[in-house]
This record gives sequence, structure tokens and C-alpha cells, in this order.
Amino acid sequence: MKAIFIRMKWRLLLLSQFLVFTCFAQSFETTFEKSGGTWSVSYRDLIDFYSRLDNQYTTIQVDTIGPTDTYYPLQVVYYSNSSQFNLQQWKAEGKLVILVNNGIHPGEPDGIDASMLLLRDLATGKITVPDNIALAVVPVFNIGGMLNRGSYSRANQNGPMEYGFRGSAQNLDLNRDFIKMDARETQSLAKLFHMLNPDLFIDNHVSNGADYQHVMTLLSTLHGKLGGTMGNYLHQTLEPAIYADMKKKKYDLVPYVNHWGHTPDSGWMAFHEGPRFASGFSTLFHTYGFVPETHMLKPFKDRTIATYELMRSFLQVASLQASQIKSSRKAQQDQYLQRKFIPIAWQVDTTQYTNISFHGYKAGYKPSEVSGQPRLYYDRNKPYKKQVKLRDTYRVKDSVTAPAAYIIPRGWHRVIERLRINGVQLQEMQQDSVVQVTAYRIEHYETTPRPYEGHYLHSNVKVSHSQQHVKLLKGDYIIPVNQPAARYIIETLEPTAPDAFFAWGFFDAVLQQKEYFSDYVFEDEAAKLLQTDKMLYKKLNDKKQDPTFANDGQAQLDFVYRNSPYYEPVHMRYPVFRIEQ
Repeated sequence: MKAIFIRMKWRLLLLSQFLVFTCFAQSFETTFEKSGGTWSVSYRDLIDFYSRLDNQYTTIQVDTIGPTDTYYPLQVVYYSNSSQFNLQQWKAEGKLVILVNNGIHPGEPDGIDASMLLLRDLATGKITVPDNIALAVVPVFNIGGMLNRGSYSRANQNGPMEYGFRGSAQNLDLNRDFIKMDARETQSLAKLFHMLNPDLFIDNHVSNGADYQHVMTLLSTLHGKLGGTMGNYLHQTLEPAIYADMKKKKYDLVPYVNHWGHTPDSGWMAFHEGPRFASGFSTLFHTYGFVPETHMLKPFKDRTIATYELMRSFLQVASLQASQIKSSRKAQQDQYLQRKFIPIAWQVDTTQYTNISFHGYKAGYKPSEVSGQPRLYYDRNKPYKKQVKLRDTYRVKDSVTAPAAYIIPRGWHRVIERLRINGVQLQEMQQDSVVQVTAYRIEHYETTPRPYEGHYLHSNVKVSHSQQHVKLLKGDYIIPVNQPAARYIIETLEPTAPDAFFAWGFFDAVLQQKEYFSDYVFEDEAAKLLQTDKMLYKKLNDKKQDPTFANDGQAQLDFVYRNSPYYEPVHMRYPVFRIEQ
């Protein structure tokens, strides 16, 4: 009897241990898996998942980065084989750092769920990553958008059942925020970026646009815009290796299908990701940037697994090519600082193209059931494979000479704050000084009639420049260009750069005149000026050759005023000055 009791006791103990193990294993089963790949995780379940993973496994560490525009802070999840999370030690050991960002558009949640699978599988040993890799993953960047959960904002997307919204807590598209940094989460992510100085930056997305067979597309940093050693290495070695690794997994990876309108049958231009975008921002600091874009019309389950596999390919390829990746980044930074002419704008060279294998569907037109008018449709019963032209060569459209330094007066604190967030070294002036500088004057600009991401963007900016002696005050800042953030400094402070602070309206106050004159009073003063200033008198008479001007007394008075000592020198003068080499 006693023996039977002992056997029953052992069986109960083994059963209880089995149940504990089963419950434990199931506790790390994701929402995606539980639903058979039809549901995406909620924000609260996402954070709980990583908290429990951190508690259970020493190879996982969850850290808070900084504030967001919601109540909740931005978090990062680290994975390290050695269970060491000292960033300085990572760098000392020469680890290659990969930063993955998810949920910049929470309505595109594939990366959110795929990263849960990836980090869980790494922690449990289901998959491995080489020791020379350090991985950092932002579970969700746009927390406000993820909390705004629904089922209808992505009208063309094939699942999941519920997902977040594109707009942030400020209703901003955060993938347009990396220069203006209106969102607190963008500022927090930038701080993380500079703390890590990642070798690879991956920003997971889902695409819109045409229908085709490919589950996964990849938007890489433009090799021509990246330029130099990094551009060549990306185009000739790194990108092909990623494509080849995905091919082994039966994924026919294709460059992001940047096509709108008719069909992509004849090819397309590679997407131009300026610095406002996350991947374009990473380029400013000589980091390889990638944007995986799964195809919206493929099932959510297939898209998420494809994202998971692509991240594994990045880990594998980056590990094998770690030394080349790191050396190319160092060479690029050195080359950039030695260049005399610095590109600030690019345009596609439509005469150059790369032939790529595109797997599409035959398209046609039929009457719309809504309007009766012809509408485009794709026939999935008629797939095809063909070579199409990818126009992925971008040439320099505009460039500037690199100054020795810029000077920015202290009052422009919104710009100064963003410079500091991005690791820019500033030297504070210790006393009032008169300094010879190159000063820009804004001669022309165009402004969007409607707001774009909370700003009225300026474009087609034209400037003149002159040598001037300007009075600078104690506390103003000198910004040396010879520093790691050089490319960021130039592309944000040169007023004609497409994504410069000027383009985003940070210096709009100088476009408004603060003082003027009363006509009847200034008439007498203007007459005296013309009597004593023969050069001004001649300029006025030359201008009168224009009949319209000659018949406009107010315009003539204004002309005299603008060419007199009374006209304020700061009107239309760009408030950031250059100290030349």
C-alpha cells in the first residue's frame, strides 16, 4: 500500500511539473501564434510579453529610453548571447550593433509581432545569433498610434483583425519627423540611436500600391545618395548577400515597388528617402538603413513570417560581413570630412537602370461597379515573371562647400535643442565679438498652401551670400563641422537643402519685417538720402526704366527705404552664419 502511495505521489509530482512547464511554454506563445496568424498583439500584451521575457532569460534586457507623447515611455529590448548589456563593452569587443524599429506606422504591425517571435526564439535557444552581433529592438515606436486600435484605417490591407493607426498621439506621421522632431518619441529614439551608433538600422513596414506576387520588398538607402565606400559596398556586396540569403528561404525579394498610378510592368524609380524619414536620417550618420516592406495584399501570417525571416537574414549576413561593414563606415566618415564640395540634394538619373526580376500579375481594365468608369484590376490567375527597369541611380543635384564652422545665435533654441539631441558638439562663445562671416540672404522661396505634418514646408529656396561683420553675443554657439555629425549639420543648416531646418519653418521669423515707415514722414528723409547718396539716386533711376515701377510712387519710396540705413539688416537674412575654411 505504501509503495502504491509513493508511486502515485511521484506521478502527481511529475504531472504537476509537466503542467508547470506546459503553462510556462504557453506563456510565451504570442497573440499571433494563438490566433493562427490572424491577430496582432495589443500594446499592453506586448509590453507584458517582453517584461516576462526579461524576467525569465538573462540574455534579454528591457530598458526605458525616454518619454513619448503618451503616458507610456519608449522602450528598447536588447539581446546579447553573453548576457552583458554594457554598451561601451559592446563597442570595445567590436560587436556589430543592429537596431530594429517597429510600429512607426502601427497599422503596419508585421514587425511588432515578428520581433516578438525573433527575440523569444533567440532567448529560448530555438535559433541562434553569432556572438559578434548585439541586437536592439524597439517593440513599438508609435505608442499613441498603437493604442488607437481598430479594423478599418488600412482599407486595402489583408489583416490582421485589429491594428493601430498611422497617426501618433499628435496625429503626426512619425516617419516624417526625423528632422523637425516634433514628437517626444522621435527625440527619445534619436538619443537611443546616437547612444548605440548602430551599424545597421532596420525599420519594419507594410507597403501600399500595386498588386504582385512578392511577399516581401526591401527599401535600402540609395547607394548614390549614401555615396563613397558605403554606397559601393551596399550596392555591390551587402544588398546582394541579403537577397541571396532570402532566396535560400524561397523568398524572391525585390526592391520596394515605388510605383503609383498604372502598373509597375515597365519598372519604377527607387524611392528617395530624405532625412525626414527614419532610414534617410540614419544615412546622415553613416549607418546602413533598410526598410522592409511586406506586401499589404498578402495574408498577415505570411507577411509576419517573411519579416521574421528577413530579420534573421540580416543577422546572419551582418555577422559574416561585420568587419567590412564596420570598416566601410569608418572609411566613409573619414572621406566625408575630407570632401570640399558636399552634396545636399539629389535627383534620379533616368538614363541609368538596373534590370531586376519582377513577379507580377497581368493587369487590365473593366467597368467599375461603383462608377461605371474603367477601373484597373490585376488578374491573379495570370502571373508572370519578367525583367523590369529599376532606376536606382541618383546624382548630385546641388552641393555646397564645407565651411570650417557655423554660428547660430543662442535665441534659436528649438534648433539648438535638436542639434544637441543628435550629438552635435557646440562651443559657447565666452564674450561679445564682431566676427567676419558669410551671411545668406533669402531671395526666394515657395511655401506649400496646406500644412504638411504640422508645418508649411518651404522649397525651391534661392539665396545670395556676402561677407559681413556681424556682432555676436556671449552665449551664442559655434558649431565646428569637423565632427562625426558633420553630414547632419550641413544638411540641416544649409538653407537650400530640401530637409533643412529652414525648409521646415524653424527660421520663419526672419521672413517677417519688424519695422517700417510712415509715408508722409519718410518722404522728406528719402529726398535727403537721394540728394546725398549719388549711388542710391542712380539705382533708383535705373529701376525707373521699368514703366510699372516708374508709375508706382509707393514702390519707389519702398525701394529707397530698403536701400537705406533704416532698413533692418536681419529681415530675410538667414540667422545661421558660416565661418569659411
